[in-house]
Amino acid sequence: MSGVVVNFENQKAAKASIAPLMQLVGEDMTRVNTLILSKTGSEVEMIPEVAQHLIDSGGKRLRPMITLAAAQMCGYEGDGHVTLAASVEFMHTATLLHDDVVDESDMRRGKLAARMLWGNEASVLVGDFLLGQAFRMMVEVGSLEALDVLSHAATVIAEGEVMQLATAKNLETTEDEYLEVVRSKTAALFAAAAEVGPIIAEQPASTISGFRSYGTNLGLAFQLIDDALDYGGNSQEMGKNTGDDFREGKVTLPVVLAYRRGSDEERNFWKEAIVSDTNDDAALAKATELLRRHEAISDTVLRARHYADMARDALGPMPQSAHKDALIDVLEFCISRAS
Repeated sequence: MSGVVVNFENQKAAKASIAPLMQLVGEDMTRVNTLILSKTGSEVEMIPEVAQHLIDSGGKRLRPMITLAAAQMCGYEGDGHVTLAASVEFMHTATLLHDDVVDESDMRRGKLAARMLWGNEASVLVGDFLLGQAFRMMVEVGSLEALDVLSHAATVIAEGEVMQLATAKNLETTEDEYLEVVRSKTAALFAAAAEVGPIIAEQPASTISGFRSYGTNLGLAFQLIDDALDYGGNSQEMGKNTGDDFREGKVTLPVVLAYRRGSDEERNFWKEAIVSDTNDDAALAKATELLRRHEAISDTVLRARHYADMARDALGPMPQSAHKDALIDVLEFCISRAS
């Protein structure tokens, strides 16, 4: 069965929106942002400078919004969801600082990466500071179960980073191996962000499990769309330069698929480009052409759609509400980025 052709350059289909989610959690997100600003303060001058550089760079803050929406949807009354949402955003920001060092990235969200302005050492250490602040805030909430979920996620994310190092430039990486990296490195935090809301709302295990499944599958879908966009998206949408994954020698799902489906000559090209760093603009153009020829980009989008459908199903048994609709809209927004 042939894949769907996805034309990133010319297709102008109307995109789904996260506006309903933003409206529902807007007041609480204002409180989250205030808390974030207060927790980046330090007498060490470089810490707030580096932290603010990334915090102010325009990310959607989707993960903390999911924490807030899940808690609201479960009828939570209190302030703990605001504190946990700020913790989730600090964890995410810390991983971005660390990622840019590991990946040697020059840009982040359309701006110079912090490591380019303050150096690798400062980026890593400020990331550690933010993780420390995240855990302090988790403790303030007083929920051991929520603390366990988020601290476990931090461990899994670190494991995912190490797994990614092991698969770097390894064209023998299988689809299952790659998805395991994504499940750890990206989906784990989405899952934890969704799960802690019903936990502090003291919901039954089935509800908590449903939100965890929603977050996990959203995270998988989100990353696979990012993988596809690297070979046909735009820098503003992605928050980084298109082709960065290719230039950094990352073996993402589109490459895994194209490598396995290609001829010996094509596989030799991938070995030169990925392993031997022959990855200039001409090589990127050829890589993109091969990915399209073997429907690797469109099949990556189809796999992302599969995970988005699983996330929607996870919310299925839950009562109808504006929050549920908004969380489903997030799934459509995720997939529509590749339109």
